[in-house]
Order: sequence, then C-alpha cells, then structure tokens
Amino acid sequence: MDNPNADKVGIVEEIKAALADSDAVLLTEYRGMSVPSIGKLRRDLGPTGATYKVYKNTLVRIAAEQAGIVGLEPLLHGPTAVAFIKGDAVEAAKALRDFAKGEPHLKIKGGVLGTQVLDAAQTAALADMPPKQQVLAELAGLFEAPLATFASLLEAPVRDIAYAIAALEEKQSAAA
Repeated sequence: MDNPNADKVGIVEEIKAALADSDAVLLTEYRGMSVPSIGKLRRDLGPTGATYKVYKNTLVRIAAEQAGIVGLEPLLHGPTAVAFIKGDAVEAAKALRDFAKGEPHLKIKGGVLGTQVLDAAQTAALADMPPKQQVLAELAGLFEAPLATFASLLEAPVRDIAYAIAALEEKQSAAA
C-alpha cells in the first residue's frame, strides 16, 4: 500500500511546478457546480491557455509557501479550484467571469499575477482590462505616430530640393 504522505508530497510538487510554469493563477469556489459544468468550464478555459484543477487547500497553501508566494492563505477557504494560466491572464479572467455569469455557483476568489496576490476585486478588474494583443497594438500605435512624424521631417528637405530642381528645369525649358 502506498504511503499517503508520499502521495501528498507528490501533489505538492505538482502544484509547485504548475505555479512556477504559470504566468498567473486564479482561484475559484466551485461549491454546487455539477461535474458536467466543471467539464464545460475546463473546455472554455482551454483556448485561453488555462488548466483548471481541484486541489486540497492545505496542499495548495504548502506549495505556494514553497514557491515563495505570500498572502494566498485568505483565498484558501472552502472548496477551491485553481486555474493555472500560461499566456494572457486577462483572457482567462474574462472566460471565468463570463462563465460565472451563467453559473451562479462559480465564485472567483482571487489569484496571483507574477508574485502579486490579487483579491476578488482586483481579479474582476483584470477581467475588465483589454486583451494583451490590444494593449500591444495601442502601444505600437503610440510609438508609430512620432516615428512617422520624424520620418516626414527628415524627408521634407529632400522633397523640397526635388521640387526646386523640378521648378528650375521647368523654368529653363520655358526660357529655351
């Protein structure tokens, strides 16, 4: 028979590895959700780069402490499931929020972004942010405008010389 402590150590290591590999982690309460509903949530989260797992709070707390995440304790009460996110945390937070609109039993407790622990309100604010690709596109637009103006200023003297030469040629042709 397997040693239950060894099993728990293995699960803690699994959680710790998932925490280390994740860009963000969101914690939810799933009390009252049906198994098919949890399965649908897992499928909905898949395209966002998130995996959704149920672990014992004690094991998550131990793994978080070993991973150097401080302040997760208040979120680890009641039945807790963890969404480990690889990629855009905003997309996963939106998917959880949207799923919760149709599933009243799903409650978003908070999460971890980088090393920062988020409460429920901060996680809701994360879901309201624009997606990463949109923010990057807006930043690129901000950088592009001054560069385009600078390029236009650089080419203006060359353009003016070209107009002057063309006018001089026209004048000489008219005089001849």
